[in-house]
Amino acid sequence: MVAESRGYLAIELAEAEAVAIDALAFLAGNPEELGRFLALSGLGPSNLRQAAADPGFLAGILDHIMTDEGLLLAFAGRQGIDARAVAAAARRLRAGPDERREESGGAS
Repeated sequence: MVAESRGYLAIELAEAEAVAIDALAFLAGNPEELGRFLALSGLGPSNLRQAAADPGFLAGILDHIMTDEGLLLAFAGRQGIDARAVAAAARRLRAGPDERREESGGAS
């Protein structure tokens, strides 16, 4: 669920992960953009799937999309989401494990 908190959009971890996976699929649909992302990240097709399991990598995908306003707006428009939700998802994925647990109301 996306909600506004202290002037920022807040998003659940599972939704943030879904936004990032959708962003990766969006990039995969554009070979030029995917190639640019892979070149900047130092990844290749052989280790992309393994990297996708890392929340830091997922945040990196969203960070990449946010560096290009046109790309951000195209992705948000295609997904039918507010572009600010992309930033909220990236923030959530960059949060440390304790912060993610605290925000979800759980404890370990």
